[in-house]
Amino acid sequence: MSTGQEPARLLVDGTEVARYVVDPALDARHGPRPYLHPVRTLGGTVVTDALPADHVWHLGASLAVQDVDGTNLWGGRTYVRDVGYTWRDDHGVIAHTGWTERAADRLEHLLEWRDPHGAVLLTERRQLTAAPLTADGPAGGVSAWWLEVDYTLSAPYGRDVRLGSPATNGRPGGAGYGGFFWRAVSAEPATVFTASATGEEAVNGSAETWVALRGTGPDGRAYTLVFTGLGDGDRWFTRTAMYPGVGVAFAFDHPVTIAAGAKRRGRHRVVIADGALDRATAAAAASTCAR
Repeated sequence: MSTGQEPARLLVDGTEVARYVVDPALDARHGPRPYLHPVRTLGGTVVTDALPADHVWHLGASLAVQDVDGTNLWGGRTYVRDVGYTWRDDHGVIAHTGWTERAADRLEHLLEWRDPHGAVLLTERRQLTAAPLTADGPAGGVSAWWLEVDYTLSAPYGRDVRLGSPATNGRPGGAGYGGFFWRAVSAEPATVFTASATGEEAVNGSAETWVALRGTGPDGRAYTLVFTGLGDGDRWFTRTAMYPGVGVAFAFDHPVTIAAGAKRRGRHRVVIADGALDRATAAAAASTCAR
C-alpha cells in the first residue's frame, strides 16, 4: 500500500515493536485515518490485522467513530435506524496535520477529523508511547511491553459535536463500537476475559478495570493483549466469534456530546505480551501498566 509519507516507528530497547501509518492512501469508504500496524510482541509475533477481507476498514489499532455528527469516520456501511447497514456518501477522514514530537519511544502529532466536504468536525492532539513492562510478582517473568495512547479531542467553538454508534442508531446486539479499537489477528479462535468474566457475551459492554485477549499469531505463537483505561461512561467492545478485536467504546448505549469549545481526553494502555497469560498474570500486568 502506498502512503503519503513513510510510516513512523516505535521501538522498545532498540527493537521495533510497531509502525504507525499516518497518511494511508485508502478508498474513502475504508475510513482513512492513522493506524498502528504491524504491532509486534518483543518476540516478534504480529498482533494486529489491517484491511482484513471480512472488514476491510479495520485498520490495526486506531481511533475512529462511525457517527460524528452524521459523518462516518469508521469506514464501511453506515447503520441507519429502521433500515440497517447502508452504503452512503458520508465518509470523512481523520487527517494527520503535523508532528510535534518524533522519538524512538514516543510520537505526538496533531490531527483533524473532517467531514466528506473537508470541514473540520474535531481537532485532536495524540501521543503514542512505548515502554518495556517491568514487574515484580506474578508478571515478573513476562516478555512484554506496553503502549499508551493518549489523545484529546476538541470541539469547535460555537457548535456541539455528537458521537454515536450503530447501537445508538438502533442496531441491537451490543454493537456500540466506535472509539479506540484494536483489530487483532489470530490463527486460532481468540478468547477474551476480565477479572470476573470470560467470553465475548460476558465481556462486551462491561466496564471492568481491564480486559485481556488471548490469541495466536500468524507464526503460530501465543500472545496476550491486556487493555486498561476506560474513561467515564466508556464500555468495552469485544468480538471473538466473527473476528478478534477489543475496543474502548465511547457511545456504547447512548450518544455522547462534546460541548462547543470543550475537550474530551482518553488515555489507554495496552500490554502486548508473548505467551498465553492466565487471569492472575494478566491482572498483575494490568496493575503494573496502570501505575
